[in-house]
Amino acid sequence: MGPADTWDRMAAWLRQIGGALGAMPEAIVVVSAHWEAPVVTVTSGVRPALIYDYYGFPEHTYALEYEAPGAPQLASEICGLLSRAGISAAEDPDRGFDHGVFIPLKLIFPEAGIPIVQLSLHHELDASLHLDIGKALAPLREHGVLILGSGMSYHNLPVMMSGVAVIEDADRFDQWLTQSCLLEGAARAERLRNWHAAPAARRAHPREEHLLPLMVAAGAAGDAGARCIFSDRVMGSTVSAYQFD
Repeated sequence: MGPADTWDRMAAWLRQIGGALGAMPEAIVVVSAHWEAPVVTVTSGVRPALIYDYYGFPEHTYALEYEAPGAPQLASEICGLLSRAGISAAEDPDRGFDHGVFIPLKLIFPEAGIPIVQLSLHHELDASLHLDIGKALAPLREHGVLILGSGMSYHNLPVMMSGVAVIEDADRFDQWLTQSCLLEGAARAERLRNWHAAPAARRAHPREEHLLPLMVAAGAAGDAGARCIFSDRVMGSTVSAYQFD
């Protein structure tokens, strides 16, 4: 989608993240916008396959490899944390990693040596629930587990692909989102919980699945501070990424 260099800046930024983290994570939990389930579900296979869940792309993109190990013990621990928080959870030993996992991680950690668990969204797409999911997973951060939200801060593909200028709406939502993420604790959670009241909210996210991975990451951050660590214009929209310290 877009000119050949559309994603170059984002790719370059992703490639430097691993080194910028300092210590390598013991494991990674990825919440991808591309998996929804009626019960919050985690991959629990030893060596998950890849799911090429896209269409119309060049042939070589369907031969990409990323042979990162799974983490069955971590998957079980995640289910335990969610259950103790009153959130139903399940393991799926057969589910593979979708492109929301292997595309960014192939750039961030190309060696594919860090164990990964993918976590689904709940199909009701409730912002409060996903903040609570993150809060339940917060203890994992104390054990070197990186919690990664894989989505997009602006995701209105029909508008982006139409060529219609969306900069004003995208900027308004992006400014609100950045201001909200840079708040701490309960104030941040309250703003994100009510994201649909933000300027141009439904213009930015007609459907919120690409925003909810951020909610999980923010919920896991608790009272920790945050930084906007990337921002770019992509196909006429503004997209940003945030790190919770």
